[in-house]
Amino acid sequence: MSAQRMTRGYLAVSPKALTRARGLLQAATFVMLALPLAGCGTGELWDKFTAKDDTFVEEPADKIYNEGLYLMNEKKDLKAANKKFEEVDRQHPYSEWARKSLLMSAYASYQGGDYDGCIGAATRYVTLHPGSPDAAYAQYLIAASHYDQIPDISRDQTRTEKAIASLEEVVRKYPTSEYATSAKAKIEGARDQLAGKEMNVGRYYMQKRDYTAAINRYKAVVTQYQTTRHVEEALFRLTESYMAIGIVGEAQTAAAVLGHNFPDSRWYKDAYNLVKSGGLEPSENQGSWISRTFKKMGL
Repeated sequence: MSAQRMTRGYLAVSPKALTRARGLLQAATFVMLALPLAGCGTGELWDKFTAKDDTFVEEPADKIYNEGLYLMNEKKDLKAANKKFEEVDRQHPYSEWARKSLLMSAYASYQGGDYDGCIGAATRYVTLHPGSPDAAYAQYLIAASHYDQIPDISRDQTRTEKAIASLEEVVRKYPTSEYATSAKAKIEGARDQLAGKEMNVGRYYMQKRDYTAAINRYKAVVTQYQTTRHVEEALFRLTESYMAIGIVGEAQTAAAVLGHNFPDSRWYKDAYNLVKSGGLEPSENQGSWISRTFKKMGL
């Protein structure tokens, strides 16, 4: 057989391919040498990767709870305290301490300004323990969390409406509780905020000389928020708006009702002078919606 024929039976190998093969052989040799060492010097390192965390130790519920109280009252560390209260619920979910911890978690969240956390924990408490003596307080914390987030009158008042609904829930469910009185006071504050929003929008429309739109806003204050501090100005603005569009009878009625109910109000003095400037006197029309509204409310 010729040399040329023998060469045809083998593949030609380049120097570059030979270098790559040697590198792979060296790497394989290193791996083979390293494997026996896994049972020697590298055993501790291997254990760290494969070992499970067995450091958890269950603690008594009262101990964790009291640690939470200490962190909250003495250290003023509300976040750390909250973690302790949550730990009680995690380790002892069906214990009396878990019930107490859930309420304290809501309270700690409220004190720390975490209103969403407070609402979540307090809602869970009311759901799980509706018959508890502390359920009224949990419901009050929900309402207070909404109330404390009421925005100024220039912004959307959805949060105010939620606050009123939650506060009314406290009064409805727990009318004899100590929290019902506070809830009623907060309801008036929230209603005053909604009235202020209506007044703010009404003034805006008046600046635009859209008196009909302004009257609708002031009407909402008079019919829905009569017990708020804004009702006096609303009656004056009604006098002003009705005079501007020439409906003098309603203007006279608004001024008369304002004077009858709030004779010492500075807004009545302005309303009286405004009507007089048109050669008229405040005079109540008993058939006016303004007069009927105040009679219905007993004012």
